[in-house]
Amino acid sequence: MSTDTTPYLPEKNDFIRQIIREDLASGKHSTIRTRFPPEPNGYLHIGHAKSICLNFGIGQEFNGLVNLRFDDTNPSKEDMEFVASIQEDVRWLGFEWNELRHASDYFEVFYQSALKLIDDGKAFVCDLSADEVREYRGTLTHAGRNSPFRERGVAENRDLFERMRAGEFADGARTLRAKIDMSSGNINLRDPALYRIRKIAHQNTGDAWPIYPMYDYAHCISDALEGITHSLCTLEFEDHRPLYDWCVDHIDLPNHPQLFQSLVDAGFSTPVLKPRQIEFSRLNINYTVMSKRKLLALVQDNLVNGWDDPRMPTLCGLRRRGYPAASLRLFSERIGISKQNSLIDFSVLENCVRETLDESAERRMAVLNPIKLVIENLPEGYTEQLHFSNHPKNEGAGKRAVPFSREIWIEREDFMETPVKDFHRLLPDGEVRLRGVGIVKCTGIEKNGENILSLRGTLDLDSRSGMEGSKRKVKGTIHWVCAHAGVNAEVRLYDRLFTVANPDNDEDGKTYHDYLNPESVKITCAFIEPEAANIAPEQCIQFERNGYFVADRIDHSAEHPVFNRSVTLRDTWASK
Repeated sequence: MSTDTTPYLPEKNDFIRQIIREDLASGKHSTIRTRFPPEPNGYLHIGHAKSICLNFGIGQEFNGLVNLRFDDTNPSKEDMEFVASIQEDVRWLGFEWNELRHASDYFEVFYQSALKLIDDGKAFVCDLSADEVREYRGTLTHAGRNSPFRERGVAENRDLFERMRAGEFADGARTLRAKIDMSSGNINLRDPALYRIRKIAHQNTGDAWPIYPMYDYAHCISDALEGITHSLCTLEFEDHRPLYDWCVDHIDLPNHPQLFQSLVDAGFSTPVLKPRQIEFSRLNINYTVMSKRKLLALVQDNLVNGWDDPRMPTLCGLRRRGYPAASLRLFSERIGISKQNSLIDFSVLENCVRETLDESAERRMAVLNPIKLVIENLPEGYTEQLHFSNHPKNEGAGKRAVPFSREIWIEREDFMETPVKDFHRLLPDGEVRLRGVGIVKCTGIEKNGENILSLRGTLDLDSRSGMEGSKRKVKGTIHWVCAHAGVNAEVRLYDRLFTVANPDNDEDGKTYHDYLNPESVKITCAFIEPEAANIAPEQCIQFERNGYFVADRIDHSAEHPVFNRSVTLRDTWASK
């Protein structure tokens, strides 16, 4: 089911997979069916990647089927833009679904099922306002009170609900509620709402429905209709599982096929069965926020440059930053599946990115903070073509031509006029090896006051490749870019969006706004070798000694190269 290769372990033994193996061995199920069911009310983030990799990974491992289903029961917050982006994100992660479904496909089934609950005396139409419902619900320590409308007769409830369906009542005037137990210790079972009146157009059904089902009600019926064997969700839904099971048991779709006859007539496959909900820990990463509300605020307040800003934890943001899909799959593999929520260190994600890119990213040279070095013992106008390996661990990646001339750019930090201890790069009268060229000695400095404008040096011609002096040892090696042929590029140096591990900490009256990292992006003009300018958008490379970068998928072109730093070569936060 994956469209490319990810380094998965031969066999995973988390508790979910143990349950699945037992169900297959016992004959309870012959085919495993899971689903990824996002609500199309925003862009997916890295937390969703864990669920995607789990559901589709199980489909791969057990030769099962995985649906992509949009739980689109709240049209006021949903948009086709999100529907399209979610499909793109799932495919980008390397997965393809068995069927594309929408909860809105099942609106008639939800309605018929609600009528069954009314006829069975298990649901009633309630006239309490939202505030009154909350008052009647009680608290964790005090039981709730029955609605004064709870004992309406079946005929009256059915009539009122049918009139709700016909659009006769105003928004919020009535709800359909399950009749369960107002004294239950689980507040989710205190006569929860199943339907509310919302006269708003739906992106798929238009104005056909003035009432919409609640998530807890619609979700379990959708799972049953699709024959989902294992409904995997995060731990916050654990307290909702009794309601999930209550709806599944009392509607009893397998024994009441008339409830879903509309789907059969429309040509939908309906492998109806009783699903089982299983909860796992959600993904929490430090130095970020993943609340949809807070992510939306970051965008709306112009604190980031849109949903695909490379500093955002959205999948489109991580993609634009150059995080390979394989690195997110590896990350999901590394953190595993458990029943206990925990906070994952951001460095674990970055290490997965480094590991993936170290294997796949070709090497190029770039100078991000340039200073010119003139090699005076080479003649004016001197140029030559050197040949460098594209990848030190992969001979099959081939070689590339790299122009070299009398004048080159080196990193400003690779020269120090008054060197500190253990500085092993270029210094006055000191020597350093130029990557792939030979040993160069600094012989002069051009300054304007304290500002160093350029350097002069000489190349030990006997230290060039193939010459006897090439074996001579010097302590430092630095990279460079030809000043004559180097291409000017825009380089965006991205870092973590927040300065503290827990930006959700609201102590001392502070909010996550107060912890934004002012150094989370720096934009600089750099010089890159010509071959780097010619790579395609979204191609990842390593700028030697600088880190892993990606050609921006939107702004990059050969005429105007733009690179985003994906990750540094090593963890720079470990010492902070």
